[in-house]
This record gives sequence, C-alpha cells and structure tokens, in this order.
Amino acid sequence: MWMETKTEVEEASRTHASFSQRIFSGLLLFNGDMEHLDKYMEDKSFVLQLGVWGLRGVSRVILANNPLSGGLILAALYWASPWQGLLGTIGILASTLTAVITGQDRAEVSGGLHGFNGMLVSLLMGVFSSAGDWYWWLLLPVCLGSATCVFLFSGLSSFLDRWDLPAAVFPFNIILILYLLCTGPDNPYFPHHSTTPPGPLEPNATELIALQVIYGIPRGVGQIYACGDLGPALLILGAVFLYSPLLAVHALLGSAVGTLAGLSMAVRHESLYSGLSGFNGALGCMAVGGLFFTFSLRTHLFAIASAFFSAYADIALSNLMGTVGLPACSWAATLVATLMLLLTGSLAAYRIPIGQVRAPECNLRLHSQWEAGNVEERESTDV
Repeated sequence: MWMETKTEVEEASRTHASFSQRIFSGLLLFNGDMEHLDKYMEDKSFVLQLGVWGLRGVSRVILANNPLSGGLILAALYWASPWQGLLGTIGILASTLTAVITGQDRAEVSGGLHGFNGMLVSLLMGVFSSAGDWYWWLLLPVCLGSATCVFLFSGLSSFLDRWDLPAAVFPFNIILILYLLCTGPDNPYFPHHSTTPPGPLEPNATELIALQVIYGIPRGVGQIYACGDLGPALLILGAVFLYSPLLAVHALLGSAVGTLAGLSMAVRHESLYSGLSGFNGALGCMAVGGLFFTFSLRTHLFAIASAFFSAYADIALSNLMGTVGLPACSWAATLVATLMLLLTGSLAAYRIPIGQVRAPECNLRLHSQWEAGNVEERESTDV
C-alpha cells in the first residue's frame, strides 16, 4: 500500500514538472526575436505580413525585435493619446510600404528596420505641433518625412557598413531637425512649439518632490516614444521585459542614471518629472548592456558609463540647440552608442557584429557556445 502511494506521488510529481516545462517552453515562444514567426508568415497574405513587419518596427524604436512587444507598445501609445497612436501607425506604415515599393532588402523590411525611424518622425511631429490634436494637415509632412527616412536609412547603411555600424536613428534625428527648421513656430500651416534648454534651475523654483523624481525614471523609458504618462510608460517597459528582461533592467537603470545626471546639473524639475532627463541614458545603457555587446560584468559597468555619457551629452546638446528653439532629440545616445561601437581594446572582444545581434539573452548563450567551441578546438589541436 505504501509503495503504491509513493509511486502515485512520483508520477504526479513528474506530471506536474512536465506540465511546468510545457508552460515555460510555451512562454519562451513569445519572447526574444520570435524568429519562428517569420517562417510561419511566409505563405500568409501581404496584409498580415505587413502587420507583423510594422509591429517589429514599433519595437525596434526601443532596440527590441518582437511583434508582441510592438503590439503592447502601440496599445500604450493609443492609451496615452489616440492621436499620437494614429500618427505612429501612419508613420510606420508609410515608411514600411515605401521600403517595399523601392525594393529594399526583404530581411531588413521584415525585421522592421525600415519602419522605426518613420514612426519616430511621425510621433515627434505630433508632439511639437502647436496646432493641437486631430490637425489632419499634419498627415502630409508625417507621410513625406516617414517615407524619406527609408532613403536616408538605406544610404547611411551603405556608408556605415564598412565600419560595421548601424544607421540607428540618424535618419529620424536628421529629418525632424530639417522639418522644424523649415516650418518654424509661426508657420501658418505647420506651426510648432519652440524648445527651451533644460537648465539651469530657476532661482525661485519650488522644492523638488522626491516621489515625482522616482516616477520620472519609468517615464524616461516611455519618453523614447515621446510618451510621458506613467501608466503607458510602464506598459512600454513591460513590452521590453517581454522581449528581454536583461534589456528592460538596463532601460530602467539607464533612465535612473540620466535622472541622476539631471539632478547633478540642476536641470528644471519638469525635465526630471517627465522623464526627459532619462531617456537618452536609457538608450545608451541598453545599446551597450547586452544588445551590441555580450553581457558581462565589464560590459555592464561599461553600459552604466555609456548611460552617464549619453545623459550629460544630452544636457549639453539640449542647452546648445535650445538657444535656437530646437530639441536635441536622441542625438546624444545615437552619437555615444556609435562611438562605443568603434571602441578598441579588450572591450572590443565583447562586440557583436551588427548582422548577428539578437536578444541579449540569446547573444549571451551564443557567445558561451562560441567560447566552448573555441576551447574544444584548442584542446583538440594541442600536441
């Protein structure tokens, strides 16, 4: 009797373990790059493929590559502002369709690489527009600017490939600055708000609210999409976590570093509360902390240094460009990440070639396999 009970318990334990493993394996299908989805979509209709490509492009803005993450992020944008969500949708469709029409590389199009710059352009045009929401004439520069990003991305990629560098968001930064310079605050058709420098702090400023500063850290992740609302920002952070927990940790850490940098430079409280002080630090930290470099203790510290560098560079550029009413956008993080990728020395050994970049956890696993293969090869060739 006792033996039968023991056997039943062991069988129940094995069944429970097997069930848990199936659940875990199922969850793994939805994180990372979801490469299995590309094979599944090969024989599907163009409209469905375009939807997946567009959602990958949405997530590419925050250095992820997951259509489910893109869907969550798009939902967060519609939650924060239906008008901004619509602009982002139109922007990513305009740029992706332009890439298809002009015959860009299919792997790049399906991976969302020709969509994310167009989405950023459309979102920021909406944010800086002083004509208010649902100003339909704005769709004209949104579509044209998003489409133009494809040509800039293609040209810059050909130029930067010789150094194995990504075009990143250079097209977005260039197009947006050109648009704001062309229109101006008093343009009768496309007026926009002038940008003011983030510092120094006003002499009669109110006392700093610590809780609002803490709330500003997750908002810094949302500001990558020009979204400063706390709820949508947390949903965006959750979307990054779905793609890669390691990348989400670096996003939050980088935003905290950027906020700390803003505090040390006594920037206006609004920049701290809204997350504007943190988003460049978040991007700089994410780019180095496992995405373009294999994660390790050394590259983790390197990512924190990159976050500080990006945040202080953003303050400097914002003060400079704010004197003529222009935003610094994400120039700081883009330039810093590009410089970090050109780094030589021992840290360069952790650099991942652009064509092999995957989710940080996948990068780490592949790097471990590569090192193990090298050890076996050295052992087998020893005399």
